Amino acid sequence: MPTASTTSASAQRSVKDLRLGETGTICCLKDPEMALKLLEMGCIPGTRVTLNGRAPLGCPITLHVDGEYTLSLRVSEAATILLKE
Repeated sequence: MPTASTTSASAQRSVKDLRLGETGTICCLKDPEMALKLLEMGCIPGTRVTLNGRAPLGCPITLHVDGEYTLSLRVSEAATILLKE
């Protein structure tokens, strides 16, 4: 599985950086300790995610994953999911 250590993560955007309604494709997961949890929730490299909403204080956020289901994540979790350029 690609991780941030095997790709250039310096200028890459994360899911946290998406604007409302914007879609991105997952490139890799930055935090190896959180990777298994995110993979089990469907955050797999190559998967398309769309930002559906943010809570009033910004956390959590909701994503539409691959057109299949909605997933809520903490902003700290979303920051570890890097997107393809």
